[in-house]
Order: sequence, then structure tokens, then C-alpha cells
Amino acid sequence: MTSIKPIPFTGAPFPKSEYERRQKKALEAVARANLDAIVVTAHGHLRYLSGYDGMGAYFMPFPLILVPGRPPTYVVREYELNGVRAESCVDEIVGYAEQPDFAKVCADVLRRLGLAGRRVGFELGCWNLAPADVGALQACLPDMKVADASGLVPSVMAVKNELEINAMRDAMAMTDVAVHAFQQSLRDGITEAEMAAAIQGEVRKAGGDEVRLVSIGFGERTKLPHTKLTRHPIRNNEPAMVEVGGMKQGYVGPLVRSAVLGRHPETESLHALAEEALEAAIAVIKPGVTAGEVDTAARKVIERSARPQALNHRVGYQTGAPWNERGNISLEPGAPDILQASMTVHMPIILIGEAGYMFGCSETVLVTERGAEILSRTPHTLHRA
Repeated sequence: MTSIKPIPFTGAPFPKSEYERRQKKALEAVARANLDAIVVTAHGHLRYLSGYDGMGAYFMPFPLILVPGRPPTYVVREYELNGVRAESCVDEIVGYAEQPDFAKVCADVLRRLGLAGRRVGFELGCWNLAPADVGALQACLPDMKVADASGLVPSVMAVKNELEINAMRDAMAMTDVAVHAFQQSLRDGITEAEMAAAIQGEVRKAGGDEVRLVSIGFGERTKLPHTKLTRHPIRNNEPAMVEVGGMKQGYVGPLVRSAVLGRHPETESLHALAEEALEAAIAVIKPGVTAGEVDTAARKVIERSARPQALNHRVGYQTGAPWNERGNISLEPGAPDILQASMTVHMPIILIGEAGYMFGCSETVLVTERGAEILSRTPHTLHRA
């Protein structure tokens, strides 16, 4: 008998018992929603429930099917089988060849699990599941009742346990290293690409994984909502902003920090207003408060300022693993989701000035019984270089 050698640097980030706990919680939510099963397809939700990051599903769905009383079943592209086996804690894995085969193979699995005429939840409002995929499955299983379960897994993911919170604290420690590198490296003539290299270098020196750099913008390029890394240099009397997240076991510690090299009155004024709005949002966070109430607290500060239209986006969102996922809790006007202890949220208050500059700051906070605990140790005040 040939033994299979383990593949280096693979395996789920947490013990199998942790994923079994998560799957159990998800199935409890399935029961509360009066569903017979759920088909999970969003990448972040797949990683949360199985350990596998869903990377192979970049152009085909990789459903993880959870049914009460049955082991979880993955339906994946055959090319990715070894990756799913190596990176997940799921034992039941069924492969299909290419996109045209997906619906038939997945429908056969659903039928075998006794779901052909049952009410099954799909993540219809999340990424990685196309309407054509759902339509093809319904054509194969005309008696299956499709229900939208987009918010089911996020509701379970939102409340973290000690393992997850510790991972987020470790991730945020690397974010703070990255922000310190940003602040210390800022000088006349440094380019965005050089800044990114400096940040990654300092994080590696500190023993961290590569950080996720959402954007680095210098000068006029801070007018872009998400920048690409370029060779554009910063000059004296210009602003700079970074959005970055350290990573640990798939968990991210997101943070927005800003700086001015010299003086720049418009962005300095925007940042002062962003700080005030952010602090107002943090002050109201506690268990029992709705996501919409947090948004309102920040929005009121801006609406009564000299720039009442400066905020044109939501105040924040549920974060952790992944950084953000469509369908997760959103801190937006009127959002009814109720905050609970051990949730983590990221609140980027990025404001738009009259000349188009986009500037501000953020915090990732842990909801506790006493209120909001800020996870970063780097002040959200404007850095002046």
C-alpha cells in the first residue's frame, strides 16, 4: 500500500473540532430559518466552515452542503480536489469536471442527501453563485424549493470565540507594525510602490505574514477610492492615506491611517471631522445597539458640520475572516442587525472634500459588555511628517 505524504504548509487554520462547532451553529441557524439544508458558496463563508479558502472557486461554484444529521459535503472542480483535501477539514468531497457538469453533479448530491423536494437555502445575495447556476440546479431538481439564506452564515460568523479574537489581536499587531512603517517611511520623493515594499519588509521582520494592502494613495491619488500601486511619489505639502490589514490564520485586522507631509489644509480639515465622527460611532457601540444606530451616530456629526455631504458610504461592517463579504452585517442607515458581545466591526470614516480628496481614518473594534474595545494601538489621529 502506498502511503500519501503530507503536503508542506497545508491544513486548516484551526482544529477540526472548531469547524465542527461552527457547522453545528450554522445548522442551528438553518433550523431557525425553517430550512432543510444550506448550500454555502461565498468564499469567506467556506473558509469559516471548512478551513478551505475557496480560492479554487474563482470561476465555478464550490458548494459546501450542510444537512442536519449528515456529514458536510463539498462539491468541487476535480482539478482542485487535492487542494480542498489538503486545506479543509471536510471528508466528503465530490468532484465535477468543468462548468457544464456542475449542475448535474451537484443535483445528484442534493438528491442523494434527500433534498430533491425540500426547502434548501442558497446564498443568493453573495458572490460566487451566478443566477445561471441556480437556474441549472432548479432545472435538474424542479421540486426543490430554493430560499435565500445569504445572511445565515454571517449571523453565526459575527460572534467570535476566544480562538478567533486572539487571531484578530495577532493580526492587528501586524497591522500596527505596517502603519508604523508607513509613518516612519513617509518622506519627500518616496513612491507608493516603495512604501508598499517598506511596509511588507517591516512586517516580515516582525515575524508576520504578508499584509493585505487595499490601497496606498499619495497626493492627487488620494482622490481615488481604491488605488493601484504605482511609482507616483509624494511631495511636500501633500496628503497620504493607507488601508491595510495584517493577517493571522485567515483573520484580518483592517485599519485606515492618514498622514500629511508638511501642510494640506483641506485634508487636515477632513481628517478632523472624520476623527470626531469615528469617535461618536465608537461611543455608542455596546450589546443591544443596532447596526443602524452606529451609522446614525457618526452620520449626525457629519451632517451638522460645514461638510454635511462628505460621507457617501456606510459607516462600517462586520469583519474578521474574511475582511469583508457581501451579505455580512453592514453598519448602514436603518440596518436592523443587533450588536452582540464578541462581534468585531471595522469602521472606515473616509470623507470627500470639495476638491475631491478622500481622507479619513478607521478603527476595528471588539464589542464587549462594557462597550467597544479598540484593537489597534496606533492612534487614529492624523500623522504629520
